[in-house]
Amino acid sequence: MFNSFKRRLPEVSIFHRPSSPPSNQALKLLRSSLSAHYPPNQPDKPPLDYNLDVVEGPPTPDQLRTIMSYLPSKIMSPSTAFLSAHYAAPAGADRPEGVNEIAKVAQENPSALKWPIVVDWNAGKASVGDIEGVKGILEHLRKRRDGEIKEDDVYQPKGCSLFPTGQGNQDMDIFR
Repeated sequence: MFNSFKRRLPEVSIFHRPSSPPSNQALKLLRSSLSAHYPPNQPDKPPLDYNLDVVEGPPTPDQLRTIMSYLPSKIMSPSTAFLSAHYAAPAGADRPEGVNEIAKVAQENPSALKWPIVVDWNAGKASVGDIEGVKGILEHLRKRRDGEIKEDDVYQPKGCSLFPTGQGNQDMDIFR
């Protein structure tokens, strides 16, 4: 009865900087995957179907935290993940480590951030400053479309449980 709630379109965001060539390349790749057959070398395949949100600016601190949790390497520091080697980026002792500080630096000087930042919010996947990572996100969407990934294999955030593990509502008289 409620299966239709699970079949929503994936939500993909690109935090885009128009002056960044990799960001422009990623945006072109994402848009073409929505309008032309995907993969491009298989003309019998339809375009991908997802919602694309183009954000011309850096992520918020909360978004940066979430994106950090989606990155493949969990040992990476936020500054390593998000700050570029651009001369305008803080270096050495001035290099911020927390996502709040990184978001502030990105607002003040967008060149300090690695662009693009692409996130598949439904699958829990992200790519920062890496076109190959964007291709990996699109490949995951293709596998989902083509049935190579079951709906159960897709990242599903877990909510909280009313009952501790291993307990049911047998002792909860208010529910009877």
